[in-house]
Amino acid sequence: MNRAAIPILILLAAAVTVPAQPPTPGAPPPVPLFSTEVIQSFTPPDNPITDAKAKLGDMIFDEKRVSADNSVACNTCHSPRNGFTTHTPTARGAGDRIGKRNAPSILNAMFYNSMFWDGRAATLEEQSTLPILNPVEMGQKDPKDVVAKLAAIPEFVEAFQKVFGRPPNWEDLGKALGAFERTRLSTEAPFDRFLHGDQKALNASQQRGWTLFTGKARCGSCHTYDPALPLFGDNRFHNTGVAAGKQDFNQLAKRATESAAGADKEQIDTLALETDYSELGRFLVTQKREDIGAFKTPFLRDVLLTGPYMHDGSLETLWDVIEFFSKGGERNTFLDAEMKPLGLTAIEVDDLVNFLSALTSDRFAELRAAELDRQRTSYQYRKAVEHEMHKDPRR
Repeated sequence: MNRAAIPILILLAAAVTVPAQPPTPGAPPPVPLFSTEVIQSFTPPDNPITDAKAKLGDMIFDEKRVSADNSVACNTCHSPRNGFTTHTPTARGAGDRIGKRNAPSILNAMFYNSMFWDGRAATLEEQSTLPILNPVEMGQKDPKDVVAKLAAIPEFVEAFQKVFGRPPNWEDLGKALGAFERTRLSTEAPFDRFLHGDQKALNASQQRGWTLFTGKARCGSCHTYDPALPLFGDNRFHNTGVAAGKQDFNQLAKRATESAAGADKEQIDTLALETDYSELGRFLVTQKREDIGAFKTPFLRDVLLTGPYMHDGSLETLWDVIEFFSKGGERNTFLDAEMKPLGLTAIEVDDLVNFLSALTSDRFAELRAAELDRQRTSYQYRKAVEHEMHKDPRR
C-alpha cells in the first residue's frame, strides 16, 4: 500500500457517520481499533486504498441505478444507520424479491478469510459484485449491462477516469467497492476503554458478562478474543442447529449435491439465496459432509446494531441468541461439538447481553442505548405474552 494513503484510510475509518445519530459538535473523533500496519497487512497489494478510490466505491455503494430496476443500492441492505445491515430477517432486493439469508454487516469485513455466511467468495472484490448479478438482490443479468449504466452517468465516467485512468468497467467496479468496504471499521468501544484501565467503562453487569463470556458461557470457543485483532470471531464455520428444525439435513444434502455439482459461483450464489438449500450453509460450497448446516462465525463488534441474528434472521434479540446457545442449540446429526447446554440463569443472560452491548463503538453511543432498550422491551413483551398464553391456552 502507498504510505501516503494510510492516513487517508484512518480518517475514512474514523469518519463513518450515522444519519440517525449525527456527531456531537466538538466531540473528539472516534478512536481507531486497528493500526495502520494491521490495515495495510490485510489490504491486497493489487488494490491499495486511496481517498479517491474509496469515494468512488461509496458512490457505487449508494447508487440505485446499479440495480436492474433502479430500486435498490448496496446501502439498501447495508445501511449505515443500521450498522451496515438491515433490521429485517432476510434481505429484500429488486422487484421486492426476498432472499433466504440475513444481510451480514460489512463492518470489519476486510478481516474475514472468506465472504458471505457460507464463505462462497474469497475476496471483498468478488463479494461486492455477486449481489449485483443475483436475481433476488440487484437483479442484473450481465456485467456489461451494469457497466453501460455507469458509462452513461457523467460523474461516474469522471470518477473512474480519475481513479483508474480508464472508463467504467466491471473489474474496477469491484476494486472500488472493495476499497470502500475496507474503510468501514469499528472504532473504540467501552470494552476497549475497560481493557486500557478505565474500570468505570463497564458497569458491574457488563463485567460479570465478560467473566461469563470467557468462562461458563463458553462464548470464546468460537468468538475468540485476540488482542492483536480484537474482533471476537474465529473465521470458521459451525453448525449450531439454527436451521435443524426446518428439514431433514441428510435428504436436503443429497438433493443439493446433484444441483451443486459443477456449479460456478454465480450458480452457488443463486442456490444459497433462492432455494431451501440455503440451510445447508458451507456444504453448498465445499460438498463436504462435515460442513452441512455450518455457517460462518460473525464478528461481535457492533453486534447490538445488527439484529435480527443468525444466517436466517430468525432470532430477534441478543436475549434470544443467548438463550438459544444456553440450551445447546438445536440437536442434529451435524451439530458442532462445541454446542452444549450451558444452564444460564436469567440474570446471567442479562449480564451477557449487557457485555455484548459494550462491544458497540462509542460513536454509536446514543443508538447503542436506544437499541439495547428496544431489544430488551421487545424480548420482555414477547415473554410476557407467551406466559399469558401458557396460563390460558384458549387465547
